[in-house]
Amino acid sequence: MGPDREVVLSTRRRPRRSVGGFTLLELIVTLFVLTLALALAMPAIGRGTETVRARADVSRFAALLRHTREQAITTRRPQEVIVDPDAHRASVRSGTDDPRPVLSWPERLSVTASPPTALTVRFEPWGGATGGDFTLFTAGRRYHISVDAVTGRVRTELQ
Repeated sequence: MGPDREVVLSTRRRPRRSVGGFTLLELIVTLFVLTLALALAMPAIGRGTETVRARADVSRFAALLRHTREQAITTRRPQEVIVDPDAHRASVRSGTDDPRPVLSWPERLSVTASPPTALTVRFEPWGGATGGDFTLFTAGRRYHISVDAVTGRVRTELQ
């Protein structure tokens, strides 16, 4: 039993343990693919956020004009929006009161009026206005905001 038993024990296979996980090569390839995908996606994400900021700035400017018109109608008192492009802000004057600043915008947004005297828009209690055309330029895009002189309606469009 001695020598034969030793042979049987030495030739018996031990159960092999399965090793879980990934090889170093698999991890390196995965990280490379993720880095490449991120590098391609980041510029598109950056452009998207600039466009969203630009639209938000333009929307705030147009909303100020619309709100001032609504205030003139509901209070039955004339209201004026005074735009100061150099200071990057707009003020509202109610009747003969002193203007109060209500909106400021970032330096990346430039505002011009056509004609330049249209930097002050007066909204009347019956809904009409002195009218005006504003051009807002930001993030490589040009927006046009117009105030109709007869109805006081404010329109925004991308040019």
